[in-house]
Amino acid sequence: MASNTSSKQVVYVALAGNLLVASTKACAAAWTGSSAMLSEAVHSFVDTGNELLLLYGMHRATRHADQEHPIGYGREFYFWSFIVALLVFALGAGVSLYEGVMHLREVALIKDPLVNYIVLGLAFLFEGTSWLVSLRQFRASKRSLGYYEAFRRSKDPATFIVLFEDSAALLGIAIAAIGTFMSTTMGMPIFDGIASLLIGLLLAATASLLARESKSLLLGERADSVLSDSILHIAAHEKSVFRANGVLTIQLAPDQILAALSLEFADNLQTSDIEKSVVDIEREVRKSHPEVVTLFIKPQTELAYKETVRQRYGSRNRY
Repeated sequence: MASNTSSKQVVYVALAGNLLVASTKACAAAWTGSSAMLSEAVHSFVDTGNELLLLYGMHRATRHADQEHPIGYGREFYFWSFIVALLVFALGAGVSLYEGVMHLREVALIKDPLVNYIVLGLAFLFEGTSWLVSLRQFRASKRSLGYYEAFRRSKDPATFIVLFEDSAALLGIAIAAIGTFMSTTMGMPIFDGIASLLIGLLLAATASLLARESKSLLLGERADSVLSDSILHIAAHEKSVFRANGVLTIQLAPDQILAALSLEFADNLQTSDIEKSVVDIEREVRKSHPEVVTLFIKPQTELAYKETVRQRYGSRNRY
């Protein structure tokens, strides 16, 4: 689908940028001995691995349903997105915090700081390009929502993970540059270690947000309410339907949705009429929303539906 293709393009751009950035940062860290630059190199290598895992998750999620997985493999993408968040925390933040502590215990001067500034400038250019691409994609998908609300409602981790990673990378580059300046020009080498600690804390905060949202998607979030309303509207306009009670949806992947529809059919219908009506509704729903890969339709009265909702959610919640 178009949205999935756009997400892949964002990840590919981020992957190419991170490969360039990680290599140049690693060379600069080895040359200058900068703790902050080493933390930045680790950060970029982790981001590179993350992009590869996201692409792997996207590929795995496209596999067709089988007897062992009757509703498909869409959630595998959300699984790998959660792993990415854990890697940002465990590797990116962990190594940066470790490097910062070690540098504070054994303070060392940065050699040839000009190399750091050149590499950080190139890294900012590469990361900035990737950030602009991911920001443009995120803006296109968020519609009129605010940025944070769009992040919480997003069903496509690729867009917000890359955006968050690139944003953290740009802030990390700024922190590393300030740490280099304070360590060399201002004659306070301890700030190189402090910069590494700050980068670690930044990555830990980013990872916490990504892990929380990825976990929610992995557990199973409902689809957008606009889609639910549209499904109910389609069903309600079927001649044989007396009342469209409600619909339950679960997001399996960014472009895969499971829906369960509760309908009350007219009393004078025969079984064959109901079967034909179900087929017609399924066809119309999939025509309007091809992302609905599985649709269940349950004939039941409004009273039975309300009792089901009460038992499942309590009196204060609905589908």
